[in-house]
Amino acid sequence: MVADTSKLSWMTTKLDAALGWARKFSIFQYPFVTACCGMEYMATATSHYDMDRFGAGFPRFSPRQADVLFVVGTISHKLAPVLRRIYDQMADPKWVVAFGVCTCTGGFYDNYATVMGIDTVVPVDIYIPGCPPRPENVLDGLMKLQEKIAQGASAKDPLGPAGRPRELQVPHRPEAHLWSAK
Repeated sequence: MVADTSKLSWMTTKLDAALGWARKFSIFQYPFVTACCGMEYMATATSHYDMDRFGAGFPRFSPRQADVLFVVGTISHKLAPVLRRIYDQMADPKWVVAFGVCTCTGGFYDNYATVMGIDTVVPVDIYIPGCPPRPENVLDGLMKLQEKIAQGASAKDPLGPAGRPRELQVPHRPEAHLWSAK
């Protein structure tokens, strides 16, 4: 006896949508922590903020077992090849989160030794600025990442500063933050 599958209207979901739904609740993150934002990253991972409800509570400590790279902290030019190698070791599909303003744009380190944003080294999917970002901002970024994962989208090539959100583009616009008495 062969079942008539045309009567099963609930099976109209495309396979990609089903995979996206499943992947967005099973995030295996690899924390690449280099600086002070690591404290806030650890605070976000505590039971008070409950990252488990997003399916992201269990970090992996091998890039081959992870699908989301959390880059937390300042990246120096000496460390940039290591970051790229870790990214290349991750299996597809993979996503990258820039955690903290130093990771997003280089922050206040305007010198020869600091990478001015990791998007010049690896493609970035989600930017979470802040010094350090509040746990609520991290959870907001995690929900945006879940939406991107559900859609099956991910950043492909390092876009550099031109691909950043407008508020993170450098050079900074200090005049936008200064009060003018006109």
